[in-house]
Amino acid sequence: MMIEAPGGLSEYINHHLKNLTIHFGGGSFWTVQLDTLGVSVVIGVALSALLWACAHRATSGVPSRGQAFVELLVEFVDGQVKDVFHGDTRLLGPLALTIFVWVLLMNLMDVMPLDVIPYLMGLAGAEHFRAVPTSELNTTFAMSLTVLILTIFYSFKAKGASGYMKEIFTVPFGPWLAPFNLLMNLIELLSKPLSLSMRLFGNMYAGELLFMLIAGLLGAGSTILFGLGVFGYLAWGIFELLIIVIQAFIFMVLSVVYIAMAQQHH
Repeated sequence: MMIEAPGGLSEYINHHLKNLTIHFGGGSFWTVQLDTLGVSVVIGVALSALLWACAHRATSGVPSRGQAFVELLVEFVDGQVKDVFHGDTRLLGPLALTIFVWVLLMNLMDVMPLDVIPYLMGLAGAEHFRAVPTSELNTTFAMSLTVLILTIFYSFKAKGASGYMKEIFTVPFGPWLAPFNLLMNLIELLSKPLSLSMRLFGNMYAGELLFMLIAGLLGAGSTILFGLGVFGYLAWGIFELLIIVIQAFIFMVLSVVYIAMAQQHH
């Protein structure tokens, strides 16, 4: 841990919470977070290449350890999808697998040594670099918006335009209270991506911030505090691994649940 920031712990935390960004149009509205986007894309491409390689090398005989692991992962996710959704899972199964593994790998960036990636990127000229995409609300909200779009798409596909509109304006209070039905259904619809994104973001942001606070003990200049920092870092790292897996699982399951609910009639 390197915590020799001129302003102490506060400056250290503020430095690590800043993104590598590029602004368009001379303002701050059109802003691209290069670190968040870059890490997400690299992880996504690496994941796709790994799964493609495993599928390409798969055999019908005794599977290798890699093939066996991937098969267990696919069967686990497919089982979760079939427990929630009883229709055609040809699209929903791969979608759930992508969500779970991609979110899991992005979350795992949180347990890497806090200063390693920012330090290496600093050598390359990047003054700020955040390596955990899911600790950024932009990432989690973008993924939840994708789930929202799929939810609306499956609603129209299962019920038709007229059926879905009828449901929006007549459920749950009946056709005579159409404005209230519309309001309630809009609140329900918009609350899904909001809660989905905020839950993942909040857990990962809190975990990242706690690692920074523990790093303050490592750089406090005291042997006792250093020992407490090492113990705290290891203990929280183990606990954070559990949170990482749970949050990826919850994001996947809720995404499948929302899409499955969209195809059900009230």
